[in-house]
Amino acid sequence: MKISASFLNSKDVVKDLVKLNETDVDYIHLDIMDGKFVKNKTMPFSEMKNIYKYTSKRLDVHLMVENPMTYIPLYASLNTEYITFHVEINNDIEECLKLIKSYSIKAGLAIKPDTKVSELVPYLPLLDMILVMSVEPGFGGQTFIEETVNKINEVKSLLDSYHSLAVISVDGGINDITKVNCDKANILVAGSYIIKADNFQEKITSLR
Repeated sequence: MKISASFLNSKDVVKDLVKLNETDVDYIHLDIMDGKFVKNKTMPFSEMKNIYKYTSKRLDVHLMVENPMTYIPLYASLNTEYITFHVEINNDIEECLKLIKSYSIKAGLAIKPDTKVSELVPYLPLLDMILVMSVEPGFGGQTFIEETVNKINEVKSLLDSYHSLAVISVDGGINDITKVNCDKANILVAGSYIIKADNFQEKITSLR
């Protein structure tokens, strides 16, 4: 299992990024919020771009924004492996996915807890990742929604039926207990469980 660490709830971002860089975590998960698609809003790109000063880890970018086209070129300029945005947006999803891939970056679609898995079908040929939200997007520190296990199974069946090689990532309320619900996933995104611990590596290892 690969682990992507979110610093959304960090009280000291620089310190925590340096600590994460010393672990074997696979990715740093960037939560990008515009205050429109979700109520919360994160630091602007002018600040976020400085992340490279504190970590050499590849980035896993999660855009919770209404207009991904504005953000994709910005985050494509960083040490980014994945850029994911939401299937629930009103913009041209296929155009956004193709833009991500034009930068030779892996493209993903995120799906909210109440969104039907079938919404992903038209875009499967362009997807490298499906991010299953196990909480409502927008705020860290939430409790894992138990029904997510059904959503993960649905996504896995969908990928298998279409012979898709896209990976499954799960984000929200992930810890050493809820991870058992995610055995069909390839990546687990964890924030508070890691960031609020004294020993980051210990928590990361417990999720693998």
